[in-house]
Amino acid sequence: MLKLTQLFRVMIAAALVMVVSLPSTITTTFAAPAGGQTPAAQPEPDTPLNKDNLQTFTVTGVKNLKNGVQFDLGEYKAFIRLYSEDLAKVSVLKNGQKEFDSPAIHKKDWKTPSFETSDGQDEYTITTKELTIKINKSKFGVKFLDKQGNVINEDYMKNGASSGYENGKPYVFKKTNKEENFYGFGEQGGLNLNKRGKSVGMWNTDAFGYSKDTKYLYTSIPFFMGLKDKKAYGILFDNSHRSYYEMASESDDYYYFYANGGPLTYYFMYGPEISNVIDRYTELTGKMDLPAEWTLGLHQSKWEYTPDEIVNVAKTYREKKIPLDTMHFDIDYMQDYRVFTWDQKYKDALKRLKQMEGFHAIAINDPGVKKDENYSVYKEGTAKDYWAKNPDGSNFVGPVWPGDSVFPDFSKEEVRNWWAKSHKPLFDAGIDGIWNDMNEPSVFRDDDKHNNTMPLDTYFGSDENKIYSTEFHNLFGHRENEGTHKAWSMYKPNERPFILTRDMFAGSQRYAAIWTGDNTSNWEHLQMSMPMNMNIGLSGVSFVGNDIGGFASSADSELFTRWIEVGAFLPFSRIHYMPDPKNYGQEPWRFGPEAEKTSKKYIEMRYKLLPYLYNAFKDSSETGKPVQQPLVYHFQEDEKTYNVSDQFMFGDSMMLAPVVKKGQTSRKVYLPKGETWIDFWTKKEYKGGQTITVDAPLDHLPIFMKEDSIVPTREVQQYTGEKELTNLVLDTYVDDEANYSFYEDDGKSLNHKKGEFDITNFSIEEKRNKIEFKKSMEADRFDSDIEQYTLKLNNEEAPEKVYAARNNYKAVDSLKDMTKTKRSYFYDEETKTIYINIPVEESKKVQIKFN
Repeated sequence: MLKLTQLFRVMIAAALVMVVSLPSTITTTFAAPAGGQTPAAQPEPDTPLNKDNLQTFTVTGVKNLKNGVQFDLGEYKAFIRLYSEDLAKVSVLKNGQKEFDSPAIHKKDWKTPSFETSDGQDEYTITTKELTIKINKSKFGVKFLDKQGNVINEDYMKNGASSGYENGKPYVFKKTNKEENFYGFGEQGGLNLNKRGKSVGMWNTDAFGYSKDTKYLYTSIPFFMGLKDKKAYGILFDNSHRSYYEMASESDDYYYFYANGGPLTYYFMYGPEISNVIDRYTELTGKMDLPAEWTLGLHQSKWEYTPDEIVNVAKTYREKKIPLDTMHFDIDYMQDYRVFTWDQKYKDALKRLKQMEGFHAIAINDPGVKKDENYSVYKEGTAKDYWAKNPDGSNFVGPVWPGDSVFPDFSKEEVRNWWAKSHKPLFDAGIDGIWNDMNEPSVFRDDDKHNNTMPLDTYFGSDENKIYSTEFHNLFGHRENEGTHKAWSMYKPNERPFILTRDMFAGSQRYAAIWTGDNTSNWEHLQMSMPMNMNIGLSGVSFVGNDIGGFASSADSELFTRWIEVGAFLPFSRIHYMPDPKNYGQEPWRFGPEAEKTSKKYIEMRYKLLPYLYNAFKDSSETGKPVQQPLVYHFQEDEKTYNVSDQFMFGDSMMLAPVVKKGQTSRKVYLPKGETWIDFWTKKEYKGGQTITVDAPLDHLPIFMKEDSIVPTREVQQYTGEKELTNLVLDTYVDDEANYSFYEDDGKSLNHKKGEFDITNFSIEEKRNKIEFKKSMEADRFDSDIEQYTLKLNNEEAPEKVYAARNNYKAVDSLKDMTKTKRSYFYDEETKTIYINIPVEESKKVQIKFN
């Protein structure tokens, strides 16, 4: 006889088979019917903008403000406020309506830059050190120019209605041309990085089974960048309602964006470098926290792991010596899907997992709270009136995994604090991180009223200040992540939080990492993962990944091998899948010995590169720089990078060109101009600005190193922290000069925020007949375990002599001897590589002299 929970699952599955779309975690009842994948869930049809009903404004008065200018537009007022020399906020609001900041905005205490104004007959001009802003007075419109007078961005004035409201919908039209390209927009489908010509929508949607053509996915980040004349700008449309972006999809002359409601407010920021734009955007919306090092290791997960499987899979990783840091606990660990509860068998499995060396654990969490009078979380939340409401003031109830459920009103700070406090049973059991799922929010009803989520007339907040789902829907997961983040300050006050979320809004990077939802085991999804991740990175969210191998359906050996080659280099690296068919497994050894060997090879590469990856995340926490970067990020002077969607930079020095098509054993690779590129495997050098064809058999990932780079690496570990970092390898490709600032802290606590870290600056310069290595300490406030540096110089001739002042370095016969012998070096004739053991206390420059 089926257990009640199993019977209930079958009942839910039977009901859901009748709907068009599917929830996040799916039983095998949902196998796609013959003839294709079940379509992904989507919201109600788009609300079009009626272009025959646009507003035309005329400036009738001007008022100077402390940090900008106010323009009278009759029944409306426009505000242009200056937050820095290159950042302006533009608002058009009804008279009496207050200016608005959504929860996306993190920094509000800007120091107003110096600016000048002038009032002409036809236009009003505002000038800062970096920007000139011209406002057309007869037909209100805004134009942004750089300090040389070149137009960066301007309203489209042809119809005289560049911005305003159409039946309550705020809109902005912008002028463009065929040469302008668009990036960002958060999580979007499609195979192209460049979104010019695309129609983009933002409404967080549980889009299980999505494809490259699915318009609405899990996350909304209403930020994008334009790149025109090799100069970049960014626009954040600070509006959480459902929004639309027609990016030259109707005409090459204009693009426009609008929302179903809310205020007309956007922020304009100028580069001219893409990196400048992202830095400013993440200053506005918040930088990510530096993550704990263990979160950068490999994660393994499956929906419906049994307790024994969790433990045995972890053991198998260790037995096969495939590095792994984290096992994930999907919804099966709960008591009948009640959040913040444990099935004792899974709780015991967690204890057994933690008894093994080096394992961390992450538990999934859903926002739906089972409606059950005997369930403490439901009882407390009901007593305190913490749930989202129907229009009549009753609690909204909708079915999700536990059946009929209520949903927390995360718009209230007291509810977010309560949610944080509720994590105690998870942390007490030994959970290290939280995985927020189903937080679009997803509801298992696909009718015209629900569309797989709460109805639009559901409300949050108070009866006196109602926030309808039309406005709060896209903020629901953002506020949940904020509440979850607070749990660490309560229960793990000196540990770095780790939250993985399916749902985000602009600014969520300050709370959580993201994965791109329930993808599918097919080649399209592998190919699509790269432009998706890169655009998410260009939207301020560096900690991004995809379910390696695909979540739904099943991969074969070739697809999994190609996917792990990419997945080992994702910012967030996790294998996660559903059991379809039931005996299917997606652990690396489940695809045969060759796939296992290749998986181990690239996973070990990730662990060798952890010092490099950790430093890339440090950069991101300071500047917003993506970890998985599109080529255009680094090489925006090279127009041939603008549409490259299937290559990416892993950090600043490594370019990857994965194979993402079935049966392909070679591929073309574009090498950006202005650099020399070295094949990582063969050490062959190539001049940039050309496309080459490279062999790529199944076990081979084409990787190219940018010349004049230093890449810090270390020995392989089976898990982060297994071994102290005593020997830092500086993998160097130098022709002129290479520099690197190496950051180090304890990798787990918040002590780095108190100044406990080291920064060591390395400089390697090639001169006429020698190479010079120098280091200096920029910060020395961390008790490092590093005892030596191994300087690895690639593509070099045998040195005549290595010395530092009066200390001559000894030539030895093997790499092993070099590692053990202080002030020694080894030359590998076969690979033309010099290895030098430099003690950490070496204070003089090390010189490598050649004949």
